[in-house]
Amino acid sequence: MAAANTAKKFQDEVTCPICLEYFNDPVSLDCDHSFCRTCITQCWGGVTTDVSCPQCRRTFAQGNLRPDRKLRSFVDMARELQLQAGKEPAPERLCEKHQEPLKLFSREDEIPMCVVYDRSKGSQGHNLIPAEEAAEEFQERLQAQLKTLRAEREKLLGLKVSREKTSQKYLKQTQVERQKIVAEFQQLRQFLEEQERLLLAQLKKLDKELVRLQTDTVTKLSEQISRLSEQIRELEGKCQKPASEFLQDVRSTLSRCEKVRAQQPEEMAPELEERVRGFSQKVTALSESLREFKDSLPAALEKTLRAHRPANVTLDPDTAHPRLILSEDGKRVRRAETKQPRPDTPERFDTRECVLGCEDFTSGRHCWEVQVGGGPSWAVGVARESVRRKGWINLNCKTGIWGVQRRVDEFDALTDPVTGLHPRFPSRIRVCLDCDRGQVTLITAGTEALIFTFPPGSFPGERIRPWFMVGCDTELRLSP
Repeated sequence: MAAANTAKKFQDEVTCPICLEYFNDPVSLDCDHSFCRTCITQCWGGVTTDVSCPQCRRTFAQGNLRPDRKLRSFVDMARELQLQAGKEPAPERLCEKHQEPLKLFSREDEIPMCVVYDRSKGSQGHNLIPAEEAAEEFQERLQAQLKTLRAEREKLLGLKVSREKTSQKYLKQTQVERQKIVAEFQQLRQFLEEQERLLLAQLKKLDKELVRLQTDTVTKLSEQISRLSEQIRELEGKCQKPASEFLQDVRSTLSRCEKVRAQQPEEMAPELEERVRGFSQKVTALSESLREFKDSLPAALEKTLRAHRPANVTLDPDTAHPRLILSEDGKRVRRAETKQPRPDTPERFDTRECVLGCEDFTSGRHCWEVQVGGGPSWAVGVARESVRRKGWINLNCKTGIWGVQRRVDEFDALTDPVTGLHPRFPSRIRVCLDCDRGQVTLITAGTEALIFTFPPGSFPGERIRPWFMVGCDTELRLSP
């Protein structure tokens, strides 16, 4: 039995995971997984951008294909052993009861039998045929099944290549749209910055003119006040003199007083006042335009969110980390101090305290709400069905996770690198998933305030599931 297990492991090591045949011209990727050169090339379908390993989904440059000479020698060794095994006659199996060769085959029980059993009473009623004849019959049936399975595999490989080409096509389209959005907003920012510089320059020029006018006005008024003060002193002194002296040049004195009173301060220049009024109107118009633009964004967002269909999401216990405790109805999850006794299946997270939703989505628009309360450590969003479950997982969109995370006083979107968000921690989050556009939007439920939006085209053609991570002193609840 041990030898059979060893032979099986050796057989697996020299078998390509794509075509399930012996490796032909084996090559290794940067993740150390190996494939036939033809198989991996067909799997990628001529993609020129970064590609991923079919087994671990790690991404890297397509050109990094290293010939695996050691594996090729193992394949040659396996072929030679198989050839030798075909030349050497296999030891004939014997009946465990009678220790006779199994020369017959029972159609009713579909088991091989010996000649002694054929002669016994227990064989009455059995349709027995020679084992060689039965082997030929089943060999034909198995070969037919093998042909069908190989044809189905080729069909799926072709479909995979076609889907990947379609995905790459959509990715290129979304990249073009992303560039358009960036360019439009860049132009908008440049326009606003230019308007700001222009208006501030005009305001600075007006400030200078107003300061100059103020300085000139104050200087002229000060001079006039000085002349009036001097005239007042002269009149007060003249009024104190005797009549004969007082009446001398009295008419000339009155004439000078009238001239001093006739000099009035200058008013602000009409054209300058008109410029100040026009500048104020321009600023008001620009402010109203910006306010209308800002006010239209929530309405557009609300219109988009109304199109999402509410989904009744429940938690999948088969994916839950051993430290997570789920409620019976699958609507609540919290973290325990110790691990729970659970089987270590391929579907279960074993390092990160994560759990997926039972539901998966491939098309349409869907949304669900998660109550995070005041918990200090949690993350919610969506993940690929193929997201890594074992070992340490980097939480970001490159590893197939789109969402937001709170870590005590930090609040981030799971981009690469992370995007810091305003630390106004929501107590209830609505996750909005648009499979057709490949977009995830997270908002604060109740206030409808936008938290973060991942760009369209993030996961074309992927099977997506709700995703949650629970830290200490935190319980997540899914709204019914």
